[in-house]
Amino acid sequence: MPLHNLLRRFNLAVYRLKQAAEVAFGRYPPAEAFALVGVQSERTSNPNRGWNSIKEIIGDGFLFAVPKHRRTIERRLKRKYGHPDYILKIILPRKDLKVCNVCGDDHEAGVLCPTCYKKVIDETKVMQDAIQNELKLEPVEKEVVVLYSGEKNEKPQEFFEGKRIVEVDKPRPAWFSKNLLQQTTQKESETGNIKPSDLG
Repeated sequence: MPLHNLLRRFNLAVYRLKQAAEVAFGRYPPAEAFALVGVQSERTSNPNRGWNSIKEIIGDGFLFAVPKHRRTIERRLKRKYGHPDYILKIILPRKDLKVCNVCGDDHEAGVLCPTCYKKVIDETKVMQDAIQNELKLEPVEKEVVVLYSGEKNEKPQEFFEGKRIVEVDKPRPAWFSKNLLQQTTQKESETGNIKPSDLG
C-alpha cells in the first residue's frame, strides 16, 4: 500500500475519533489539532458535511483483539472448577472435623475446641483483673499465687511465705484443676545431649 494512502486512512481514523469525542463530550476542539502534516483532512475538503448517526462517525468500526483459537472444554472446566492436583475451586465436605468430648461442639482436628477455650480466656481475664486490682502497677518481685474462695484455709501458712496472694471472690471452676498451679518436680537438665545419640 502506498504511503499516501496509509496516511490518508490514518488521518481519517483520527478524524472519526475526534468526531466521536465531540459527540460524547459536547466539545468541539479545533480541527487543526488532529490534522496531519501534508495530508488534507476530510473536514477541510468538505466543511459542510454533517454527521447524522453514530454509524457515520465510527464507520466500519474499531478493531479489537479477539481469541484466535477456541478454548477446549477441558480448559474451560479447569478455569471454572479448578483441578485436584493444583487448586480445586469446588466446595468439598470437611473430613478433618471432630466432636468435642466436653461441650459437644464441632471443631477442627488438631485444634483446641473454641467453645471450651473461650471459658479459659474468660477465666484468665478474671484472674488478670484480680491481680491488677490487688497489685496495681507495682513491680512484682515475688511469686504471685491466685486463690479462689475457700482455698486459703487448705494450705499451711508456710506455703504462703515469700509469696504475694491474690484472692478471686468466686469458686474455682470444675474444669480448672489445681494441678495446673503446681510447679514441676523435675530438676533442670545439666547436659545438652539429646537422646538417642550416636545414630550416624
